[in-house]
Amino acid sequence: MSPEVIALAVLVVVFLIATVRGVNMGALALVAAFIVGMAVFGVDDKEVLKGFPGDLFVILVGVTYLFALAKNNGTVDWIVHGAVRAVRGRVALIPWAMFLVSAAVTAIGAVSPATVAIVAPVAAGFAARYRIHPILMGMMVVQGATAGSFSPIGIFGSITNGVVESNKLPGNPAFLFGATFLSCVAIAVIVFLAFGGRELVARGNEPEVMATAGADAETAAHAATSAARPTEPHSAAEVQRARPAGGAGDGSPGADEPDGDVTRLDAQRTGTLLGIAALIVGALGFDLNVGFTALGIAVVLTLAFPDSAKDAVEKISWSTVLLIAGIVTYVDLLQEQGVVDWLGEGVAAVGSPLLAALLICLIGAVVSAFASTTGIIGALIPLAVPFLLTNQVSAVGLIAALAISSSVVDCSPFSTNGALVVANAAPDQRDMVFRRLMQWGMSIVVLGPLIAWLVLVVPTA
Repeated sequence: MSPEVIALAVLVVVFLIATVRGVNMGALALVAAFIVGMAVFGVDDKEVLKGFPGDLFVILVGVTYLFALAKNNGTVDWIVHGAVRAVRGRVALIPWAMFLVSAAVTAIGAVSPATVAIVAPVAAGFAARYRIHPILMGMMVVQGATAGSFSPIGIFGSITNGVVESNKLPGNPAFLFGATFLSCVAIAVIVFLAFGGRELVARGNEPEVMATAGADAETAAHAATSAARPTEPHSAAEVQRARPAGGAGDGSPGADEPDGDVTRLDAQRTGTLLGIAALIVGALGFDLNVGFTALGIAVVLTLAFPDSAKDAVEKISWSTVLLIAGIVTYVDLLQEQGVVDWLGEGVAAVGSPLLAALLICLIGAVVSAFASTTGIIGALIPLAVPFLLTNQVSAVGLIAALAISSSVVDCSPFSTNGALVVANAAPDQRDMVFRRLMQWGMSIVVLGPLIAWLVLVVPTA
């Protein structure tokens, strides 16, 4: 067996073990990089560690640190409350409010599973109280979390743009964010129509929604401090997947509780919102480094409001940092040893560049439905670099299609976000929710890559 095949087989084993056993994929990848580097390619540990992604490390630490502060000082709860009050009694807008809240929270740097863990219990409560289909609410939360994740300061966006830049590929952060956001909106519209949205519109204004919105928002603020934990799980692996990825909103009982009224925009929350706005302007308008800028804003907020910054460093999403650092280190080893070039030549040898692009998107969707979306995004783009450099298809279009294919399938009940939705369903509805999410998830695994390929790749070939 050739060294290239061995190295790729080990990568597949890493994904399988992490999926089945719940071990952090990044830790496995780092160990695998050390073993494969020495045993297969004959390189030492210093050579392996040259691939450690210091730039992505700073980005992930910076944005999740800033989000931890936003959660601590109640900025996230203020956003949730604002969305609840904004519906003004229109029950049909409640699912869309949950979509926008999830998108807003991930867009400012929250990890997607942590966001679903924060918002899903709130959404489930609204679904039960206002007779909204649980699948509609669950899918809105998941797709909203995905929609915001590809913002220039979101986790998926930071990883994708960082990998694109490090591999010297043409990139367009605004196009990536717009394409993924619109794809999630399209799925949300379909789900809204399929699971009772028209009936909700027909119900019009319901005064009791407005009357109880304040109380529900207070409940939301406290529910956001507790991550959903599945009861009667389908498997031990699902229990692991149903836990947030760590960091802010990790669900520790009593953690993250904001001080004061969640309706009040005080100095801390105003400062946090201004800091987030400054980060967006700096990243998009002045091309500032996202990681260092986010860290700078977080440090300023910590100095200005030390009480609300307590334990924020511990709430950085260290598990996600470890995951992406490990995967990228392993993939960099493959690049340095020529495995990526070998694989890219094999993909190009398919004959049809469009067929090769579709295969890449399908691989991303299938694996991501059962494993880590973060890990897939960090691994597949570098593996596709040799093919992308042939200029047979648009790199910008294919990267966006791959991002969509790998992320919109997070509604699968075998993924973290889908498992969290199942966990928060009412006990008598849990089996139904699991089955429906499995049906929708598996359908999107096929249709998502195909539509993304047709819209973003085929016209540019």
